[in-house]
Amino acid sequence: MNQEYSLFDTPVASTEPLSVSDALALAKQTLEQITLSIVGEISDLSDNPRYKAVYFTLADQGSALPCLMWRSAFDRLGVQLKSGMQVEVQGRFSLYSAKGRMQFDVRELTLAGEGRLRAQVAQLAAKLKAQGLMDEARKLAIPAIPENIALVTSPRGKAVHDVLRTLHRRFPLAKVLLFGVGVEGKGAAEGLSTALRAADSSEAEVILLVRGGGSYEDLMPFNDEQLALTIALLRKPVITGIGHEPDTSIADMVASLRASTPTAAAEAAAPDQQELQSKLTARESSLKALQIRYVERCRHDVFALQRTAPFSQEGFLIGQSALGLEQTALRLDNAIPTGLATAQAAIKEATQRLRAAKTSLLTERKNSNKHLQHSLMQRGSSFTTIYERILATAAASMESLSPLAVLKRGYALSYDEQNRLLRSVDEITPGKHIRVRLADGSIHAQVTAQEKEGQA
Repeated sequence: MNQEYSLFDTPVASTEPLSVSDALALAKQTLEQITLSIVGEISDLSDNPRYKAVYFTLADQGSALPCLMWRSAFDRLGVQLKSGMQVEVQGRFSLYSAKGRMQFDVRELTLAGEGRLRAQVAQLAAKLKAQGLMDEARKLAIPAIPENIALVTSPRGKAVHDVLRTLHRRFPLAKVLLFGVGVEGKGAAEGLSTALRAADSSEAEVILLVRGGGSYEDLMPFNDEQLALTIALLRKPVITGIGHEPDTSIADMVASLRASTPTAAAEAAAPDQQELQSKLTARESSLKALQIRYVERCRHDVFALQRTAPFSQEGFLIGQSALGLEQTALRLDNAIPTGLATAQAAIKEATQRLRAAKTSLLTERKNSNKHLQHSLMQRGSSFTTIYERILATAAASMESLSPLAVLKRGYALSYDEQNRLLRSVDEITPGKHIRVRLADGSIHAQVTAQEKEGQA
C-alpha cells in the first residue's frame, strides 16, 4: 500500500510500511524544517535553575503547545516570565522520538499584548524610582479633616457616584470640587495632567484621582510618565483609587497614598463622622474628668494650707517681727536720755576748751604785735636810707635812657605831615612840610631840597 506525506507542497511517499522509529525519524526531520512565529499565553511555567531549559505551555482558546527554551538563550532575554503573559515566540518544532512527543523549540521570545505593556510599565517604574519620585520622604501628608476635596475622574463613570456617595456618608461637611476628564483612550493622560494641575490650584486640600476597573490596556493612561511627573510636582497630596485591588499603576506608586478602589480612596480622604463623634465624646469625657481632678486637687491644696501654722496660729507670721520692734523700742527709750546727757557733757567741755584757747590766742597775738612794732621802729631809719639810694640810682638810669637827654646834646627828630618819624631822606620830597623836634620845643619848616649822604 502506497502512503504519501507532504511538507506543505512537497509530498513525501513510501511504498513500504515504516517502523515506528523510522516514521518518527521522518516526522522529526520534517518538523524541524518548519520555522514559525507563534503568539500565545504562557501557562504551566517551569523555571528551575537546575534545569538546562525552561519549560512552559503556549496556549490560546482552542489549543496548547508544549515549549522549551534553552537556559542560555532564556537568560539573555532579561525577562521574568509569569503565567498569563502574552508572548510572541520564534523557533521550530521538535520531536522527542523515544516518547513520540512533539514540542516547540523557542529560539527568541518577546512580550506581546498585555505582557509587553507590563514590561514597558516595569521599565518606566524602575526609571522613576531611580529618580526618587516614589520615595516616601517626598510624599505629602493627608489632612485629617479636609474641608475641600478635589475629585479628578470621569463624570460619566460609576466611580464618580461611588466616591460622592461615600464622601457624603462619611463627612457631609466637606465641599467636593469635581474636575471631569476622560480616563482612557488617546489623550487621556494629558487630560488627567491638566485636570490635576487645575485641582492643585483650587482651594482643595487633598485630591482624589480615581477610575473604575478595566483591562490592563484601559488603565495604561495612569502609567504615563508625564502624568507621574505632574503628580510628583503638585503642592496638594494625591490619593489614587484606580481599578481594583490587584491593579497597581505608576500613578499609584507616585501618589501620596494608594487606595485599592475609588470607594477606598474616598474613605481615606474623608474622616468618618461617627468616628469623629465618638472621638469628640471621648475627648469631652476626658476633659471633664481632668477638670474635676484639677478642682479636687486645688481644693485639697487649699485645705492643706488652712492647716499650716501661718493660717492656723494667730500671730504666726508677725509674731517675731512684733517682738523685734518692741525690743528695738525699749533700746531706743534707754538710749535717747543717755545719749543726750553724754552729748551735753561733751558740748560743755568743748565750750570750756574753746574759751581757754581763745584767751590764750588773744594774749599771744598782743605780745607778738608789740614785739613786731618795736623791731620795725629800730629798723625804720636804715630802711629809709637804703630806699632813697635805690630811688636815686633808678632815676639816673632813666634819665640816661630818655630821648630828651639825646636832644639836649644837639640832636633833633624830624616828622612828616602825618606825624611819622623820618629815618631817611627818601621818605620826604621837596615842597613838603615837616616838624623838627628839639630839646625844648618844635620847628615847622618846608623842605626846599633833599641831599643824601655821599651824593654830590
